[in-house]
Amino acid sequence: MHPLLLATLALAACALLFAGCFALARRMDNYGIVDVLWSYAFGPVALLYAALADGWAPRRWLVAALVTAWSLRLGAYLHRRVMSHHPEEDGRYKEMRTRWAKNFTAEMFKFYQLQAVSVVILATPFLLAADRDTPRLTALDYAALALFLIALAGETLADRQLANFKQNPANQGKVCDTGLWAWSRHPNYFFVWLTWVAFALFALPAAWGWLGLIAPAAILYLLLFVTGIPMTEEQSIRSRGDAYRDYQKRVSVFVPLPPKKNRTT
Repeated sequence: MHPLLLATLALAACALLFAGCFALARRMDNYGIVDVLWSYAFGPVALLYAALADGWAPRRWLVAALVTAWSLRLGAYLHRRVMSHHPEEDGRYKEMRTRWAKNFTAEMFKFYQLQAVSVVILATPFLLAADRDTPRLTALDYAALALFLIALAGETLADRQLANFKQNPANQGKVCDTGLWAWSRHPNYFFVWLTWVAFALFALPAAWGWLGLIAPAAILYLLLFVTGIPMTEEQSIRSRGDAYRDYQKRVSVFVPLPPKKNRTT
């Protein structure tokens, strides 16, 4: 099937899926569940591309399996986080309620549909990789696979270390600065980004493969300047104050680096 037709099919499916999620969110009165669906949606899109694209089948299904594994892990993690606070919403969605108070339902529906569009755009590397017809795994494929495994392990470890830290009552109100969190203030975000770099490498040799670089570039922009690090750090300063400001001075903001006293990042 032609890649543009496949992408159109994926977009239509995602639009319906996120419309259904919007109806569920209204019923639950918790719009934060869109984060869970956003994470889970990449697996089905990758599987759709693997089933209908024209590239070499082993590579199509390898990429789809990797995407699905990552999607399920992140989706399950976010599901636990969202439901542990339900019915209280994430602060971002509380702010949206205030900002869009005059026309909230329509604006939030548009937001949900934009999430559907973002899934299809970010899934571009999966589509390009599935369309590659080289009948073997190349050195770049093996490098992408190795990077993906490192990234998935790092992301999982960072989430587990943070969860273990928070579960200890002695750490109430403290800043997690152990394990990977002693080297980066956001190691989970860093390894998420590496995952998308790995997906882009699978796509790079394809015709128009450079378009796959859109995904890691967009993820990096969002993490560094929009919904990732800026909002997380603002919340951390509000809740932990000077302790977090000291942490900011000592520890790299994104890329894991040895911690230093009075470090500026």
